[in-house]
Amino acid sequence: MLKISIIESQNKRQLVLEGKLIEPWTTELRKACEQATEGLNGRELVIDLKNLTVISQEGQNLLAAVMNEGIKLRSGGVFAKQVLRQLGGRARAPLHKGTSLLE
Repeated sequence: MLKISIIESQNKRQLVLEGKLIEPWTTELRKACEQATEGLNGRELVIDLKNLTVISQEGQNLLAAVMNEGIKLRSGGVFAKQVLRQLGGRARAPLHKGTSLLE
């Protein structure tokens, strides 16, 4: 199961993920990302991964894709940090200052 919570602030919209990022939940996250990009009005979109316990290959592929689309990924957990380190090499676009894979 994957829980996706949305936190709105003046500067950003944050999707907080909890649980397992595996099929079929990767499809749900893709839909949530598409919906979350609407109406940002200059705010950034951030996905918080610190409460994920499992990330499948499909999940890793999706995270690499959203990174390439400019969505920022953040994590405080050791597990997700390691996955993001690996994904950092897969992202086609260079990481911009302020894009933190390891927060």
